[in-house]
Amino acid sequence: MKILLFVSVILMSFNVQAKEAFIQKQSPYNVSETLDRLEKVLKKKGITIFARVDHKYGAKKVGLHMQPTQLLIFGNPKMGTPLMNENPLMGLDLPMKALAWEDKKGQVWLVYTNPSELQRRHKIKNAQVIKKMTAALDGLTNKAIGN
Repeated sequence: MKILLFVSVILMSFNVQAKEAFIQKQSPYNVSETLDRLEKVLKKKGITIFARVDHKYGAKKVGLHMQPTQLLIFGNPKMGTPLMNENPLMGLDLPMKALAWEDKKGQVWLVYTNPSELQRRHKIKNAQVIKKMTAALDGLTNKAIGN
């Protein structure tokens, strides 16, 4: 009985941690429009857009089916540079990425890595930049999806 309780607590803890690793928001727009809107909001704030990847298109090119899924890669050197100076391995996660994808029910989601997860993963002590990044991503993504 104690072992079962212990395993249940561990599994619940893991599930909570997994949910906190990513911020996921429903979008009322299709995948392409969701990222078009996010890209427009980011550019308006002077944030660099590095690339956009259409995963569904890639899958189609090799004869596979995939729900609409696109990735936007973007960044702000004013925030990213201090974090990479603290730990160069942050460069594995920066620039930031936002994924828009459609589930099997037709609901579109906008997802990005929670900056606190990046802080934890890379043992970043610069909490001020992480806090700014968290607020900026929340505001920019909310604006893009109309929240």
